[in-house]
Amino acid sequence: MTLLQIGPHSVQPPVVLAPMAGITNAPFRTLCREFAEGAWGYGGRPPGDRGSGGKGLFVSEMITTRALVERDAKTMRLIHFDGTEKPRSIQLYGVDPGTVGRAARMIADEDLADHIDLNFGCPVPKVTRKGGGSALPYKRNLLRSILREAVAGAGGLPVTMKMRKGIDDDHLTYLDAGRIAVEEGVTAIALHGRTAAQHYGGQADWEAIARLKEAVPEVPVLGNGDIWSADDAVRMMRETGCDGVVVGRGCLGRPWLFGDLVAAFEGTGERAAPALKEVALVMRRHAELLGEWLEDEARGVIDFRKHVAWYTKGFSVGSEMRKRLAIASSLAELDDLLGALDLDQPWPVGADGPRGRTSGRHRVVLPDGWLDDPYDASCVTADAELDTSGG
Repeated sequence: MTLLQIGPHSVQPPVVLAPMAGITNAPFRTLCREFAEGAWGYGGRPPGDRGSGGKGLFVSEMITTRALVERDAKTMRLIHFDGTEKPRSIQLYGVDPGTVGRAARMIADEDLADHIDLNFGCPVPKVTRKGGGSALPYKRNLLRSILREAVAGAGGLPVTMKMRKGIDDDHLTYLDAGRIAVEEGVTAIALHGRTAAQHYGGQADWEAIARLKEAVPEVPVLGNGDIWSADDAVRMMRETGCDGVVVGRGCLGRPWLFGDLVAAFEGTGERAAPALKEVALVMRRHAELLGEWLEDEARGVIDFRKHVAWYTKGFSVGSEMRKRLAIASSLAELDDLLGALDLDQPWPVGADGPRGRTSGRHRVVLPDGWLDDPYDASCVTADAELDTSGG
């Protein structure tokens, strides 16, 4: 099986769960790891049938550096890892080098995580209008300062970064950003093969991932974008030469994808094709885990609602039943609704494919004067740091 090295951490298979706001909390990470480790089995086989299984790297939701150093209560909950998560991985967002450095130092000094990832890929307006996320690499000197402070603050913890190709096709930054990252001691780089303007529309540019790999052979390069199945992941690595993959929207309502990824990188053709009965069990487990994490069953079921359409995609469930599932407010109510489904339905043909956000081109909202000079960051304002975590 292919091995990915992130500092001292060996990641096998070479697969990373992408940070997703409101999604990659501790319960969802637990589900994904259970499938990667073979706890659920495949296609109705008993749990544990896969022997040693495999793992991967499962990253937290985006953590805002300002909120972390101020010890915001929500943020401190988001960075909680249970004892089985190894290595513990936190993604940080920030635009102020000093604040990013303090956050990294806090993580290292207080043993809050084993790996720090930096977010330079988020395309949402509330982030880019402050010069953060996918807008930030355009300011080369600011990017360098943030990376330098993060690496210095992290001490011996590996620091990685995730980015996009650039702001738009006229402002591509990924090759410059990759070289800067290597020079500042970043351990690995992940590239989403889209610009900020593309959001999640169109087709990811895997050729850009190959070009980045050629430009920065010193560190592992991970590819991201349009991985909807385990076979997509293997194909991306074969076509681009990248060292690993980052899986985001492809696992929405499909946490068993991580079991498929283990099988694919072991070279087997075994893939999960759960019947609706098995999917319902996963849905129930997901909702239960959320309730335990939030210490409130009703809040857990309410938080689970956003996942219903992803889990039931392709099955004959009906719009009215989907609506009822999406307004359930207790585990008992969820159990009754799931029990009323035609649970004998087999895995539907064509159920894989795009999920989550698929919107096309957008105007990227940037601070005034952001594109005037790629080296001058004076237009970054004092309030540019977000004060809440999770995206």
